Amino acid sequence: MKNVLLTLIIIFANHICKAQSISKADRPNTIKLKIDKNALWWVGVIDHGYLMPLKENYHAETTLNNFNNQIQPLLLSNGGEVIWCDNPLNITFNKDSLIVGSTYSEVLYKKAGNNLKQAYQYAVKNYFPPTKKMPDKALFASPQYNTWIELMYNQNQKDILRYASAIIEHKMPPGVLMIDDNWQEDYGNLKFHAERFHNPISMVDSLHKMGFKVMLWVSPFVSPDSYIFRQLSEKKYLLTDSTGQPAMVRWWNGVSSLLDFTNPEAVTWFKTQLNNLMKDYKIDGFKFDAGDFNFYKDVLSLKNITPAMHSEIYGQIGESYALNEFRAIFKMGGHPIANRLADKNHTWADLQKLVPNMILENLMGYQFSCPDMIGGGEFKSFLRSTTIDQKLIVRSAQCHALMPMMQFSVAPWRVLDDEHFKAVMEAIALRKKFNNYILKTVEESALSGEPVLYPLEYFYPHQGFEFVKDQFMIGDSLMVAPILEKNVNKRKIKIPLGTWKSFSGSIYNGPKDIEIWVNLFTIPYFIKIN
Repeated sequence: MKNVLLTLIIIFANHICKAQSISKADRPNTIKLKIDKNALWWVGVIDHGYLMPLKENYHAETTLNNFNNQIQPLLLSNGGEVIWCDNPLNITFNKDSLIVGSTYSEVLYKKAGNNLKQAYQYAVKNYFPPTKKMPDKALFASPQYNTWIELMYNQNQKDILRYASAIIEHKMPPGVLMIDDNWQEDYGNLKFHAERFHNPISMVDSLHKMGFKVMLWVSPFVSPDSYIFRQLSEKKYLLTDSTGQPAMVRWWNGVSSLLDFTNPEAVTWFKTQLNNLMKDYKIDGFKFDAGDFNFYKDVLSLKNITPAMHSEIYGQIGESYALNEFRAIFKMGGHPIANRLADKNHTWADLQKLVPNMILENLMGYQFSCPDMIGGGEFKSFLRSTTIDQKLIVRSAQCHALMPMMQFSVAPWRVLDDEHFKAVMEAIALRKKFNNYILKTVEESALSGEPVLYPLEYFYPHQGFEFVKDQFMIGDSLMVAPILEKNVNKRKIKIPLGTWKSFSGSIYNGPKDIEIWVNLFTIPYFIKIN
């Protein structure tokens, strides 16, 4: 009831959360938690994973902003609490309170247990149960390769084949190869550019013979003043502005119109273009880019939905293709979608965000996760040798090696000397060693909804691991502690309860803190044996 304060005093049984109160705030669809200073929260803004669990003042409004990555309308606490909404959230956190509201629907609160794992498992069961499907195994079984850094907007048949051939020549294993933006005639015109691809059927056939699966970059944008645009406008397949004309939306490649996926006929048209690419050229799948909430601001569609729901529908289209990738998506936890972290800069600061952002991605139900491109996806850093940090590329590859997926873009043989390239190859070899374990973990995750990559706090609650952001678990028995700083010869590592065998063969009985010597080739990992 409006303007009536409802206070529930919740006494926690564990030592982390002594007492909290929850109330309906003055605004509809808003709850306010008065929290104990030791209560810790993880919030479903994936690009803010490095800020989790929340400790400092924090605010995020996700109605029109997905922060360049996935959003899940979910909050979890280390005290077993769950907050969920079917729509985007407005979140404000400080040392005394947590205020969570929604413009569109009710915000739900549940005390589901006493720790992070119990909170997550409640959320999975009630809000995003697993579909029991997973993306194509090829995304996990071998490294992925993306043509963006090497070719940028000059995607062309000759250089794509040269890139793929060089992968094989340098004894890197073939895997999924993603042909990035600008292979097509135009946005919306999903045909290979005739001048840059003289025989795309032959190109794809050659890539398949080398052992690659081939994905193409696509988006929901349509270039204006083109015959495709005029056709789609006449059919009313495009989003419109207040005058009824196709809306012009500014994005990173200029100004374009957008397909209206609330129109089933527009969805059919789009999927027909994709299916024709698979049929005519034997393309295996698609990288679905864009879909960000802000592109759907101030536009009109056949069905009146929120910007976030436009992103959700885009994800629903993409999940029908087993070989897929998304960066921006909403409320699709548990679905067979490969979710990539937002593009990272070629910096040590961004490398240090990989582990916590991957942790958060998994805690929000996006367990089929990829940590962006090795060395970063910001192409300007790779245009000159003076801006390339060889050690950063090595440490990035090592960090990727035991994550659910690893993706190359910059050609390591081009930018690395022999020693650094050898270190990258050893990281690839380590992944091959654990391929079966990683695939088994992913397959189990598809059935159970459990994460693939975990924070230590998940398995070892209330034991001092809440703020460990530079270590992670794959499954319940492989712990990884990658090197994430430039000039280090020692690495501090927290060993949880149990008996652990290290990468070097040493045995450690936890819990204990250790410090080990490291060099360029060191990838610290530990297998739980008891």
